[in-house]
Amino acid sequence: MKPLAAASRAALVAGGGLVLYQVVRQQGRMMLRIDELERLLGVGGGARDGHIGHVAHGSQAVGTPVGLPVGSALEPFTLPDLDGNDVALESFRGRQVLVVNWSPTCTFCDRIGADLAELEPRLAEAGTAMVLLAHGEVEANRALVERYGLKSPVLMLGEANPAGFQSLGTPSGFLLDADGKVATTLAIGADQVPLLANDVADAGGPGGGEKRLRGMRNLSESRLVRDGLKAGTPAPPFTLPDLDGHPVSLEDFKGRRVLLTFSAPDCGPCDTLAPELVRIHRDHAANNLAVVMVGRGDVDENRQKAEKFGMEFPVVLQEGWKVSRDYGIFATPVAFLIDEHGTITHDVATGVEDILALVPAAGGTE
Repeated sequence: MKPLAAASRAALVAGGGLVLYQVVRQQGRMMLRIDELERLLGVGGGARDGHIGHVAHGSQAVGTPVGLPVGSALEPFTLPDLDGNDVALESFRGRQVLVVNWSPTCTFCDRIGADLAELEPRLAEAGTAMVLLAHGEVEANRALVERYGLKSPVLMLGEANPAGFQSLGTPSGFLLDADGKVATTLAIGADQVPLLANDVADAGGPGGGEKRLRGMRNLSESRLVRDGLKAGTPAPPFTLPDLDGHPVSLEDFKGRRVLLTFSAPDCGPCDTLAPELVRIHRDHAANNLAVVMVGRGDVDENRQKAEKFGMEFPVVLQEGWKVSRDYGIFATPVAFLIDEHGTITHDVATGVEDILALVPAAGGTE
């Protein structure tokens, strides 16, 4: 009976881990940290997309990939780009290369696309080429890079997985020095990959700043805003289509306060928030407060949600995480309160309770 008892304990531990994961996920609080939890539980973005992310065991440091120790040289490989042209790793010799493991079906890859596109010019100035090693289909990858204006080479992995890449999740990345040797430990997830790219861009040309790169900075030191724009910041303008395809601009609400919420059709806490937003829209329409929801996903999913809860306020759709990125946060549900002059009045509200606290009738202090 002892083997059975051990198996039962293992099952309970595994089940408990999954229950913990679901509870944390349903709270809707700071999905920027959920990808790390998912990775540690072995159910992260990479695994969900069919690419198993690396989880260190024993004494090995988290983020150090098997087969890619710092100072080792990558085995030469040649892969086709999006146009079918063969591109060899050797063709980048003499420059630093930021290698990013990538998939168009990876939500977190989608989330960092705009960040990487913004960093491309700075990386080029630093003498660094960025190369996306892509899983999936050519057209799906082409659509994703075109969406964000990425100009970096996209090399299709296909069935051929170069040595050292078999166990890497998406997104993940590391730096090769000008001699083709691994210069940094693996950056994993939607937080670490843009941070690594930012650090490489700041470090300068080949060899410059290697010491600083080995000790990657905390997220709080990065130029990339990832915890929401702060109170007093002008709200970034946008024009997005509503569910009927009509353009809606933030400028349309000038002279009114705006409760700007970010939602997603598959977000449980967003569904909890939805009837409260309907009530706020109804109760405060005459109080100079407008409710605007920025959604993700396709039109039909969002229309079904709007009809289910009776939403009569504008529901507009962003492409990928484009507007979320402008507001510096990649989570749902979150909200910003914007005053009559277009200025954010409070730090970002994350989760149902914090969002409702922005509104006087829902327990706020405004």
